[in-house]
Amino acid sequence: MPEADPTRLVDCIKLKKKLPGLAKPPFPTPLGQQIFEQVSKEAWDLWLKESVRFINTYRLDLSSKEGQEFMVKQLKVWLGLEEGELAATAWTPPSKDE
Repeated sequence: MPEADPTRLVDCIKLKKKLPGLAKPPFPTPLGQQIFEQVSKEAWDLWLKESVRFINTYRLDLSSKEGQEFMVKQLKVWLGLEEGELAATAWTPPSKDE
């Protein structure tokens, strides 16, 4: 994947600051274009890590329509583009003692 263009800044809707954007839209859809225009590379990288938790917890098949719809919904909620609660995942943050 091409690196983000450090000269192309976006007002990141997730991190609430101006940061370098993605090099290209992550999907060939209107949502992909919106993410390209409004989500920083830093926030997108955070989502990619977060998305693995959903995939593992729910054993999602991302080649299925249902799996894709579930992930798009979680992505929109995570970014704040849509109202709702994120689905629970089996992951828990490590305690401060560890």
